[in-house]
Amino acid sequence: MRVIALVMLGMFALGMVQKFPCYDGAWFFGASSQYTHACYSDVPHLYQGRGFADGLVPYFDRLSGDMDYLEYPVLTGVFMEAASWLTPGGGTMQHREQVYWLVNAGMLMVCAAFVAVCVTRTHRRRPWDGLLVALAPALALTATINWDLLAVALTAGAMLMWARERSLAFGVLLGLATAAKLYPALLLGPLLLLCWRAGAWRQYRIAVTGAAVAWLAVNLPVLLLAPEGWAKFYTFSQERGVDFGSFWLILSQRMSSPLGTDTVNTLAMVLMAAACAGIAALTFTAPRRPRFAQLALLVVAAFILTNKVYSPQYVLWLIPLAALARPRWRDFLIWQACETAYFLGIWMYLAYTTSGDKHRGLPTDGYHLAIAVHLLGTLYLCAVVVRDVLLPERDPVRRSGDDDPSGGVLDGAEDVFVLGQAAHPPRHAAHAAGAPPVGGPSVHWGNNPPEAAEGHRWE
Repeated sequence: MRVIALVMLGMFALGMVQKFPCYDGAWFFGASSQYTHACYSDVPHLYQGRGFADGLVPYFDRLSGDMDYLEYPVLTGVFMEAASWLTPGGGTMQHREQVYWLVNAGMLMVCAAFVAVCVTRTHRRRPWDGLLVALAPALALTATINWDLLAVALTAGAMLMWARERSLAFGVLLGLATAAKLYPALLLGPLLLLCWRAGAWRQYRIAVTGAAVAWLAVNLPVLLLAPEGWAKFYTFSQERGVDFGSFWLILSQRMSSPLGTDTVNTLAMVLMAAACAGIAALTFTAPRRPRFAQLALLVVAAFILTNKVYSPQYVLWLIPLAALARPRWRDFLIWQACETAYFLGIWMYLAYTTSGDKHRGLPTDGYHLAIAVHLLGTLYLCAVVVRDVLLPERDPVRRSGDDDPSGGVLDGAEDVFVLGQAAHPPRHAAHAAGAPPVGGPSVHWGNNPPEAAEGHRWE
């Protein structure tokens, strides 16, 4: 665990070094140089742009400019405000913005190490899967673009608590994560399906209660005292038009009459609902109950794929889930290569659009290709996870004899509600009781694998 944490810190530090051309001046001089160096970050720009440099209180004090209140969830706003308290007030504005980025980077580094440790400890028999997170190139590149790592860390902690059968702690951490970013709430959907299939209703109620109480504890004071500022995140998300990284942008830029924001919102919700229905069908009809991490990955990926915006740092949402859902280096690195290509693509496209007549960077068609690479990479990762659900013997976690190490009370539990063929599973010779393995080891479901057949060792 210490080794993985140190590797994570080292990779994070390399990501900070990658931002040095911007830290040294590109954030402050010239619009396009921060894009040509692929080192853009929201952090220094929002120090002054969202009133932290002037001592304004998020959600309570109105801002000047095009954004009247801070457009982030409350816990993220608290994180940003805490970093501003640690930033000295003297010196030039450039120096203060540099220090603000450094302070945030230090706090986010702690979050990154926490994520790696949580993933390492979630699958007790597979601790080295945490290296997938620690060595993920997309994490190093995007960790300090924005504040998403706070929500990612809280979500990883919640996953660890669920794996340890601590339903209330899971709910509290997930509620806090949702108070920092909206996407963690999506995990309650697949957990509902899995608890339904296993009949684990008591644990689910405890988790939902803990999440609701934690979310309200953070949000309710601001909602009551500064309702307009509190609502800004939600109204901004609703009113925001089609933006970078989504397939909606490709459609918008190629249509003579682009779709309106309300239409895109409706269509995106319909597609997301369809994806959730598919995940539900997969959950109840799969030959073996899917693992929690698998469904968590699928639902978050569905949100990313159907959303009207894909910021480069959103890849952070999926990295720990991918390490738990499909812990295989080949598939993980294929996906990471696609995300790294998109990371470079968006900055080169912005360099192209901000360089005037020089047109330095990636033109629109090239950027559309980068978006397609990101979409295909994410779809590929989802496809191999779905295959593992339908063919559990292909699942690298279950091949070692585990059932659902991240499933907590679901690990090794009997099914009480299934549909379709799952209700009458075929008994193939390779999986029939007492039958010898055919073409490889048989898969045993549960926590304690039996003595291995001669010639095969359970490790």
